[in-house]
Amino acid sequence: MLTQKRLENLRPRSKTFRIADTRGLCVEVRSQTGLRCWRFRYRFAGRAKMLGLGTWPAVSLAEARKRCADARELLARGIDPSRDRKEARQAQDLTLEAVAREWLDHRQVAPATLEKDRWLLEDLALPALGRRPVGAITPAEILDLLRGLEQAGKLETAQRLRATLSRVFRYAVSTQHAPGDPTSALRGALRSPRAKHHAAITDPRQLGDLLRALHGYTGTPVVVAALQLSPLLFVRPGELRQAEWAEIDFDQALWRIPAARMKMRRDHLVPLSRQALGILRGLAPLTGRGKYVFPGARSLMRPMSENTVNVALRSLGYSKEQMTAHGFRTTASTFLHEQGFRTDVIERQLAHQERNAVKDAYNRAEYLEDRQRMMQAWADYLDSIRAGG
Repeated sequence: MLTQKRLENLRPRSKTFRIADTRGLCVEVRSQTGLRCWRFRYRFAGRAKMLGLGTWPAVSLAEARKRCADARELLARGIDPSRDRKEARQAQDLTLEAVAREWLDHRQVAPATLEKDRWLLEDLALPALGRRPVGAITPAEILDLLRGLEQAGKLETAQRLRATLSRVFRYAVSTQHAPGDPTSALRGALRSPRAKHHAAITDPRQLGDLLRALHGYTGTPVVVAALQLSPLLFVRPGELRQAEWAEIDFDQALWRIPAARMKMRRDHLVPLSRQALGILRGLAPLTGRGKYVFPGARSLMRPMSENTVNVALRSLGYSKEQMTAHGFRTTASTFLHEQGFRTDVIERQLAHQERNAVKDAYNRAEYLEDRQRMMQAWADYLDSIRAGG
């Protein structure tokens, strides 16, 4: 076995040579320079291998023996110490950009959500931190980036970027590319933006005026239908504009929206009133041969733009402070509650998530008939106030 004194007395020779210590550990003395390098010689899968453990005296004899013992422990668990070190170095060198792009590739969300994630990362985060090793990024670096957005008055963007980066780092942890999520230390460090509420009409007379304006709109048949269905169905604007004919069941009077397009990632059923079915049947001869119920003006292969309904509302004289496409949801919720419909039935139709998983499954099974009655009553009420009732 090697001793401290023997290590001190080793001198270089014409050729590099090694002197064994114990259990595979040896010291390699380089020719000419006399550099003393620790080596662990072992066999893995029937092949002779060697692992460097540092140089003496920076790594002492005791430390070299400890590193050798650690490598032997990996061997006992069926792990190649050389491969383990290589993977650790690769993980340490993997950049935030590489992990972020891998996370985006594996993300299974609606196209609009994916596009927002991509924008937050590619335009805001990666220019500043993209080349940094993902496992070495500190909370202070991220906070500095988010503070810049705060100072520019973009409080909501800063919050969303923090949340998106947190998802990327959690993915890095799960793939063993980072030791932890540095954004978790920033909770409460950012200013919260004021809650924004979508403008909506909640007065019956004003709603009657709006409905008469919608039915008097002189735009294209596709936009007319989208405008008239918005208050009847009160789904999210993105769900409406991306509606596909294959999802419409005229026989059952149901619109089945797949989970991939829903905010809460769950299938959603929209009962279709007689009025809604009439609008859809009138539109079918125009767009029914294509994929989308509301195709875009430039291409039948794409849905209409996300601002189409809002633009139509502006053309009718309603400002964004008065009414928005999303505001039809608030309008419906307000009136339906006032008319005595049960909150859980209304919330289910709004596709809001039930926090209790058992109750959520029960709601999906039990509330459909209630929702069908509610949606027909709602359509009849809209007809009534549009007529001046």
